[in-house]
Amino acid sequence: MENGTLCSHFGHCEYFVIATVQNNQISEIIEKTPPAHEPGLYPRWIASFGVTDVIAGGMGQKAIDLFNQQNINAFVGSPIKGAKEIIEDFLAGNLSLNANYCNHDDQHEHTCQH
Repeated sequence: MENGTLCSHFGHCEYFVIATVQNNQISEIIEKTPPAHEPGLYPRWIASFGVTDVIAGGMGQKAIDLFNQQNINAFVGSPIKGAKEIIEDFLAGNLSLNANYCNHDDQHEHTCQH
């Protein structure tokens, strides 16, 4: 999240929203400030909270693979909305995702929005 809405680039977010869902309803939402961003750190850190699914705007394939290694599903290309609305859309099966992958090539050019 960034300024109250989903951050378009996963590695640049200000904080993460972690929702507890019971019976397909949000029972709790908490905000967690991440540690300093280092390659490969966020998937392990997020897994420590028992997270099973991550919803992101832009995320590279390597990050997706790292989440999968932690048994976390990564849903990429979410619209830029508030956390509660995104989670409710996801739970209702109405979250529209596009393939907004963030690719960082060898020249460090970015093809995603920051």
